[in-house]
Amino acid sequence: MECGHISIINAYENNLKNISLKIPKKLITVFTGVSGSGKSSLCLDTIAAESRRELNETFPSFVQQFLPKYGRPAVEHIADLPVTIVIDQKKPAPNTRSTVGTYTDIYSILRLLFSRAGHPFIGYSDVFSFNHPSGSCPRCGGTGVVSDLDIHKLVDFDKSLNDEDTIHFPAFGRGLWRWKRYAYSGLFDLDKKIKDYSPEELELFLYSPQIRLKNPPSNWPKSAKFEGLYTRMYRSVINTPEGKRFAHILDDMVTSYECPECHGSRVNEKVRSCLINGKNIADVTAMSIPEAMDFISGITDPIAADIKRELSRRLGALAQIGLGYLSLSRATGTLSGGEAQRIKIAKYINSALTDMAYVLDEPSVGLHPKDISLLKDSLCALRDHGNTVLIVEHHRDVIKLADHIVDMGPGAGADGGNIVFEGTYDELLASGSLTGEMLKKKTPFKKLLRKPSGWFSLESASLHNLKNVSVKLPLGVMTVIAGVAGSGKSSLMEAFSRRFGGGTIFIGQKDIGINMRSTPATYLGIADEIRALFAAANRTAAAWFSFNSKGACPACGGSGVIVSGMAFMDSIETVCDLCGGRRYSQEALAFKYNGKNIAEVMDMSADEAYGFFRDKPLCTKLDSLRRVGLGYLHLNQSMTTLSGGELQRVKLASHLFEHGSVFILDEPTDGLHLDDIKTLLKLFNELTDAGNTLFLVEHSVDIMKEADYIIELGPGGGRAGGEIIFAGIPSDMPASKTSVTAPYLAASLPDAGYSEGGKGSI
Repeated sequence: MECGHISIINAYENNLKNISLKIPKKLITVFTGVSGSGKSSLCLDTIAAESRRELNETFPSFVQQFLPKYGRPAVEHIADLPVTIVIDQKKPAPNTRSTVGTYTDIYSILRLLFSRAGHPFIGYSDVFSFNHPSGSCPRCGGTGVVSDLDIHKLVDFDKSLNDEDTIHFPAFGRGLWRWKRYAYSGLFDLDKKIKDYSPEELELFLYSPQIRLKNPPSNWPKSAKFEGLYTRMYRSVINTPEGKRFAHILDDMVTSYECPECHGSRVNEKVRSCLINGKNIADVTAMSIPEAMDFISGITDPIAADIKRELSRRLGALAQIGLGYLSLSRATGTLSGGEAQRIKIAKYINSALTDMAYVLDEPSVGLHPKDISLLKDSLCALRDHGNTVLIVEHHRDVIKLADHIVDMGPGAGADGGNIVFEGTYDELLASGSLTGEMLKKKTPFKKLLRKPSGWFSLESASLHNLKNVSVKLPLGVMTVIAGVAGSGKSSLMEAFSRRFGGGTIFIGQKDIGINMRSTPATYLGIADEIRALFAAANRTAAAWFSFNSKGACPACGGSGVIVSGMAFMDSIETVCDLCGGRRYSQEALAFKYNGKNIAEVMDMSADEAYGFFRDKPLCTKLDSLRRVGLGYLHLNQSMTTLSGGELQRVKLASHLFEHGSVFILDEPTDGLHLDDIKTLLKLFNELTDAGNTLFLVEHSVDIMKEADYIIELGPGGGRAGGEIIFAGIPSDMPASKTSVTAPYLAASLPDAGYSEGGKGSI
């Protein structure tokens, strides 16, 4: 049935080369192509951005000032565009009080259920909230965790307040604002050592609640209250954003453990006394999703009929998408980006909205091949509800699911931005495009395996869901840690890291301290070397070649744009007329190095800069970016624009010259095209051959076939996992009766089964 199209004419956002296309509505369209080919530029930065911008413009001007600001994407025209919802992998903001139950609103419905059907009756819905004073545990305040501060690690009792570094935490240093709250209070002799304080003085200094001083000195702020150091640390530092920022300091002085009073349940004894069929609300939130569904279905009280139906619907959506191993009490801060994304998908499956467009950014990330089938069912459910589903994806099975495929490329960065294919999956396989050829290709097992240089025995590991696991981990080789989502892979590696004496290098996909001014050049230290070359060639200060310093454009301050406030209308960003968006002053741009000014050089890709600076020492760092497949990144590209996989590879680039180290890489192929995986495999083999040990937490069967050893956890996720179900060489896995991965690995093999190549073959 013809349902119309989304028409895009001359899109030139980022690296898009004035492309035009028609995307069928109410079908699943998958966008493929190598990393950096323009998939996200088309789906997220053009289609989704324009939909959000135009939707916001339907609201009154007064309302618009409170809405997110979306600039107009670089496209000539978009027609027949539905309201678009982006389902990305952005995790919820870290919050110790946020759980899967609260994030999905399921906990709110559970609270209603227990307030209506629980016995004895203890009050209404709010009473059951661990974020409400009437429901929270008095010991931990509803966090489920107790933190003990070692005051002797925070305070040097052999010093006085007038000494340097008496209180070992930022802002408490001598002369700083928090120090003044004690020094200016008039309560203490500033030259008296803390250990010489009287019991009354020590109690006041450390444990006083907030109090108003009766006759404070003249330099005491009029509105300020005095508060003991210990009390202040708990109120304003520990478990706050500031505490997270200085976690490396707090870790040495704070010990956190499960609250002994509520046993981690977060709620008080009164709430725990209210039962339904012998279970309290904390018992239910600690269950896996299927267990919670069974509990709900067993409730017979007629007053709960409507609530049961709503709970079953929402819990069922989580189980349907493969998140059954989660519990409602799971803290959202522990979720991966992929898990957070799938929770959002589950939410929209039950939505009454239709005729929407959903844009999904690599929903297969973090999923085992077995879990992919559940994801596919959910994506089809979104489509069959009358919606348009647009997916940026690399996984074979998700691509195969598509009704329509748009392949971008042919390369990355400046070499991408074109449409190289449009059509069905079968047509893609016959198209001769890089994606089509890689999808057809089946690789065999590697024949020549490395022999471990030794083994590390991990005994009786019980971290998180691990069930007293004992396993021998090989050293000096490349090992894949496999298993379904939630099976305990990361827990196994965490347990190993804690017990391994030599230290490990962990490379995950979390942010690496990035901000709007972080670039690949600044992260790897290339920017400083380039400035030094410019300074030496022009016999002037290096500060001229920094847009954060002397070389900044005087009109825009080095930002490249001018922001004009429009009262209650949206602020308008315009490219700076003086520097043309290049950020540098005319004086700075007058200096040249080999015929190029600083703006022209910093706008080069790593590949271009490698040729430009040939034989200079900085080429080693540029080559490291190229070796991890990121040669298309521009030196001045904001790190905030990079995907999790790209950030991970930037991290890896800074460790390429290690020898004898132990690497743990968390799903390094996430977000990678099949051809990019081939490049990464070559790099992993080179790292291993250099004497390093690699442990790859991975779902890719292509990586498994190149490994020297595989350890699989399972058989399920959450409580159903945490056991070793296979440990051995890859070629033995297909015959395993216990392995969950075995059938998927076997299906990926050609008839021959083995590679004729030598060690490290691809």
